[in-house]
Amino acid sequence: MTYKAMEEPIMVSALEHYSYCPRQCALIHVEHVWDENVYTMRGRDTHERVDEATSRVEAGVRVERALPIWSKRLNLTGKADVVEFHGNVPYPVEYKSGRRRRGHSEALQLCAQAVCLEEMFGVSVERGALYWHGSRERKEIALTASLKEQVEKIAEKVHRMISGNCIPPPVNDERCRDCSLRDACMPYVAGNREGNRKTVTELFECRDK
Repeated sequence: MTYKAMEEPIMVSALEHYSYCPRQCALIHVEHVWDENVYTMRGRDTHERVDEATSRVEAGVRVERALPIWSKRLNLTGKADVVEFHGNVPYPVEYKSGRRRRGHSEALQLCAQAVCLEEMFGVSVERGALYWHGSRERKEIALTASLKEQVEKIAEKVHRMISGNCIPPPVNDERCRDCSLRDACMPYVAGNREGNRKTVTELFECRDK
């Protein structure tokens, strides 16, 4: 899918946000809401080193930090934490705070970076890695055709959500517990639709008495 040039590009990070929670993505990228908590502060600290744009050779491998990336085809833009170049093939490495997790959204963000790099350099990017700063673990991720197809589908959903100024309903589940946007989202209030309807009904019944 090719997007019109007049449309604003979306951040690669928005795909991870959407994969994790569409409402979180909308609050950040439609409403421009952002709150800090201990997890986001850890993430910011983790990225301090890789956020400084540098280019150097380490153990015979060219390493680019804070490399600007984009895809005109999917209308994406962003910045890769680290890209190693093995010959002429880029190998993205996404840094995460905390300890190793099994989350799919992190792999999706890494794959979105690979899709951008493929378009930029005209080569196939089939592997990358996630690095968890808290546990000092690095895991190689296979960037399959299936995962790249998911990147395209989610990119389309995010474009539609942002262009339509849509705010999805809250999920109101275990994802909300550690979310930095919990106060802005109010999942336990907005998510309790039946309770809200009952409250409104009782309010009007009281007014009629």
